Amino acid sequence: MSQLDDQTRTELEAAVFRRLVTHLQDNTDVQNIDLMNLASFCRNCLSKWYSAAADDKGIEIDYGAAREIVYGMPYDEWKEKYQTEATPEQKAAYAAKHDK
Repeated sequence: MSQLDDQTRTELEAAVFRRLVTHLQDNTDVQNIDLMNLASFCRNCLSKWYSAAADDKGIEIDYGAAREIVYGMPYDEWKEKYQTEATPEQKAAYAAKHDK
């Protein structure tokens, strides 16, 4: 593999991030708890990381604004349209993985 200059690497990483966000926006059937159980991160985590990265650069993007970027709409709207109640199995899997 050839070495990438910093600008190209940043552009590729940005493109991958945008594709991930679009993929999550297009797959609303995938619940955040499923993501947490499988990968230990979810849309909310991405939103927090986005807001924190902006803060690191001295840019004010609060968590709510970052959520809207990641979800593609206000969080409350997404929740109303797409979020389902977690099943007992999902809750148990979450507890087993995260309640340590």
